[in-house]
Amino acid sequence: MRDIAVTMLVFLGLFYTLKKPYIGILLWSWLGYMNPHRLCYGFAYSMPFSQLTAIITVVAILFSKESKKIPKDALVYLLLLFIMWMGLTTFFAFEPEEAETQYIKIIKIQLPIFLTIILINSKERVNQLILVIVISLGYFGTKGGVFTLMTGGAFRVWGPPGSFVEENNSLAVASLMVIPLMVYLRKISPKKWQKQCLLFAIISMCFSVIGSQSRGAFLAIAIVGGYYWLQTDKKVVSGMAIVIFAVLVAGFLPESWYQRMDTMNTYEEDESAMGRIRAWQLAFNVANHSFFGGGLNLWSSTTYSQYLAGFDPLTHEAFVAHSIYFSVLGEHGWLGLILFLLIFIVAWLHCNTLIKNCADQANKQWIADLAKMLKVGFLAYLAGGAFLSLSYFDLPWHFVAIIIVLTEIEKNTHTPLVEQKVNTMNADNAKITISPQGFIQR
Repeated sequence: MRDIAVTMLVFLGLFYTLKKPYIGILLWSWLGYMNPHRLCYGFAYSMPFSQLTAIITVVAILFSKESKKIPKDALVYLLLLFIMWMGLTTFFAFEPEEAETQYIKIIKIQLPIFLTIILINSKERVNQLILVIVISLGYFGTKGGVFTLMTGGAFRVWGPPGSFVEENNSLAVASLMVIPLMVYLRKISPKKWQKQCLLFAIISMCFSVIGSQSRGAFLAIAIVGGYYWLQTDKKVVSGMAIVIFAVLVAGFLPESWYQRMDTMNTYEEDESAMGRIRAWQLAFNVANHSFFGGGLNLWSSTTYSQYLAGFDPLTHEAFVAHSIYFSVLGEHGWLGLILFLLIFIVAWLHCNTLIKNCADQANKQWIADLAKMLKVGFLAYLAGGAFLSLSYFDLPWHFVAIIIVLTEIEKNTHTPLVEQKVNTMNADNAKITISPQGFIQR
């Protein structure tokens, strides 16, 4: 029954994609983040729904009369440059076949990102995409939070199988990125029951992050919580809420959770932590040796033996980077890391500009609200990603695409003339009078 339901939903979405191509982006996002077919046990499990959605969406775009222009934005150019640089490092990769396979996967991830920039071009479409992302990843986080509460936090929470966030650590960081989107949706939701459902999901997601027993996510939630508190206008209320939540959670968590967190103080005795340090040393050595880095999927015993002194494949295992920064550094060199960081720095600056430009403008306030939450989401990724191999995970790149879209919408949304005059006069503390002809005067 589940297989039939998922298949029917996919084909219904494909039907509407032929009429409105942007529906394909929503469907593609649902399939990519939630992997609903992987929750089935019959024929739908192995169906190539994502590939079919990609083909139908591209065909629909070709025949659509909608504008297909890509904005002239620094972020767009940086994205293209980074993708081309990854292609060049793939050409010089230490493991050419594996690098090529991974590069093709990255292109498949970036394609819907660029189609998002082209097709998601209005407030309604942006909010629909946000809702799809929240439902897709929020399903696992909310369910995981309830599971954590029911089991007393004794077990770890895992994500959708076969996805970037299957691992407990990755799901925790993804949940931290989604929570700010839930806060945004809760603010714009018109109905009380919607706000209550989102509040329940937010609280559950927080428990899910803690229940993941992820040390990286623990550090990330502390950083994100501190940043959110600094940004909020209600510091006393929010501060009390954070303290109360922390006290309740501290008394709820089992001893195994504290033992795992305590390993951060004794990392020399933890093989997993030492494996991360070896991987970071390897990335540093490879980047210093090769201008192009080692290429995608360089993390083999052969590479470790060649570039890491003292590594013995008989006594040590080869690990992946376990860091978005060292992953990019090792695979694409110092230039690749610079491009990677520039993308998120420019995206952060775009958010600051949007918040400034949309302040106190009723028709643009939603842009400022969303930009603020995207910054919190970026912080969760950049903090939690320091310990995870999520360099090519869809969600942060989708955040970048949404910021590009918001920038274009803000440029093309004009503030009513009367509102502009009133805002200017109020800012200058000027007196407003109405002339006999009906014009506003100082």
